[in-house]
Amino acid sequence: MGRNLQTGRRLRPIDLARGHGLSTQAVRNYEEAGVLPAAARTAHGHRIYTPLHAAALRAFLALLPGHGHPAAASIMRAVHRGANDEAFRLIDEGHARLLEDRRTLEAVERALRDLAPSGGGARGRAGGPPGQGGVFIGPLAGSLGVRPATLRAWERAGLVQPRREPRTGYRVYDEADVRDVRLAHQLRRGGYLLEQIAPLIARVRTAGGLEPLRGALDDWRARLADRGRALLAGAAGLEAYLRERG
Repeated sequence: MGRNLQTGRRLRPIDLARGHGLSTQAVRNYEEAGVLPAAARTAHGHRIYTPLHAAALRAFLALLPGHGHPAAASIMRAVHRGANDEAFRLIDEGHARLLEDRRTLEAVERALRDLAPSGGGARGRAGGPPGQGGVFIGPLAGSLGVRPATLRAWERAGLVQPRREPRTGYRVYDEADVRDVRLAHQLRRGGYLLEQIAPLIARVRTAGGLEPLRGALDDWRARLADRGRALLAGAAGLEAYLRERG
């Protein structure tokens, strides 16, 4: 079947580009990048495309939404040099990244469920300094069962940004800081690294708290579902191309 596709009717770059919203130059660029198999040339140097090239383009465009351009291109290049195992490994890596993102989302959701409403309670439990409306590092660390050095490490990693008491220079954690520390604590207990937690804490700060973040989490979950479907569609597109190659 692959031989029939390769020796079938000739196609021009415009024939491949038409219907995909691509330029003819993009088609030529894809061939030069190895996304499409190498095309034969006429005596005058014009490229000769075939239905096999059209099938390769369809496979690449199917892979693109789920894997992104660099990975999708690498998958197609691996196929065209006969390294199907490498192509399958790259596809597996795409699914593994999605699974890791799902686990991160689940960890954030668990952490949010485990966070009790803060109100003024966290300040009272941790023993904030009189008149300052905040919590010192020692009582806060003690309420979480961690050392003050741990909170200082989290500050260096950008997870929390307490203010300093002007007279003493002591760290003072306000209500938002306590929230961020407690969220970081839950995620650390879930096995997440500081560099993985920092962008999630930043998302909480940008959202203005936990409640606005819930809408962002719903959107995050929907985007993960879209990626999952895109990965399935990409795998189906590649399988169809592999069958046509024979």
